[in-house]
Amino acid sequence: MIIEHALLPVRPGLEADFEAAFAQARPLIEAAGGCRGVTLRRSIETPNEYLLLVEWDSVAAHTEGFRRSAAYDRWRHLLHRFYEPFPVVEHFTEVR
Repeated sequence: MIIEHALLPVRPGLEADFEAAFAQARPLIEAAGGCRGVTLRRSIETPNEYLLLVEWDSVAAHTEGFRRSAAYDRWRHLLHRFYEPFPVVEHFTEVR
């Protein structure tokens, strides 16, 4: 399992709109093959910044499966307009 990590810088003043759009977008990613779970957290110190963590079976489930799907097109339409600048996405694996 890997974890996708993305800090989402939402344009100030649009936080409530972003959260409403994310509520619509969440089922799209949760239904993706290889998605094990989704967590969104809002920063206390920087209220327009969010942390998205998605558990995937593999990097390919995210980058080849979800990102090449019609569901991702809808996800992008719902959410990408809120980001300034566009978030950096990284994938992490557990260290034992």
